[in-house]
Order: sequence, then structure tokens, then C-alpha cells
Amino acid sequence: MTEEVRELLDKSQRSIEAAKLLFSDGHYDFAASRAYYAMFYALEALLLDKGLSFSKHSALIAAFGKTFIKSGLFDSRFHQAVLHAFDLRNAGDYGTVRNVGEEQVSREIADAGELLEEIKRYLD
Repeated sequence: MTEEVRELLDKSQRSIEAAKLLFSDGHYDFAASRAYYAMFYALEALLLDKGLSFSKHSALIAAFGKTFIKSGLFDSRFHQAVLHAFDLRNAGDYGTVRNVGEEQVSREIADAGELLEEIKRYLD
């Protein structure tokens, strides 16, 4: 595992911790964004380990689906979780009102943690 991959995994973990802090303070929209980015950094590390790099979020998510979900290496629920998190992040970051609910964010933070652990197991 390269240093860059390790750093991305660490950044993912720190994003989960930030999401939990924001969540506990009731900042659900910002917590949703951090939880999504935790998933994003974890996926970026996973794909980078395969020599793949993407400049667009949608391309990275699609590559995860094609490379790891369709092949059966990861459960399809992780792809669905990332897609849902991407939508919540957009609502939280760009919405004009509070579009992100407590229950949604709680699930998203849990999904981010599970995805990160699954990716770490795979890379080890």
C-alpha cells in the first residue's frame, strides 16, 4: 500500500470523526457532507491502489461500481450507500433549506464507517 493510499484512508477516518462531531451538534447538513467525503476518500484510496484516478465524483463512483460491485468483490449495498450519500451531500451543501434529516445522516455515517472498514480489509 502506498503512502498516498494510507493518507486517503486516514483522511476518510478523520472525515467520519468530523461527521460525528457535526452530527452531535445538530449540524446534519454539514455532517452529511463530511460522511460523503469519508466515503469518497475511501473509494479514492481503493481505486488508486488499482492505479485508477478520476477527476469527477461521478466517474469515481461509476468506476467503483464497475470494478468492485459488478465483479462481486464488494456488496452492492455499498454502491447504493455511496450514491445516496452523494445525493445527501448535494442537498446539504447546495440546498437552501435544511433538507437533510437526523436519521438519514446517522445511517450515512454508519455506512461510511462500514465502507471504510471493508476497504481496509480488502487492501490488507
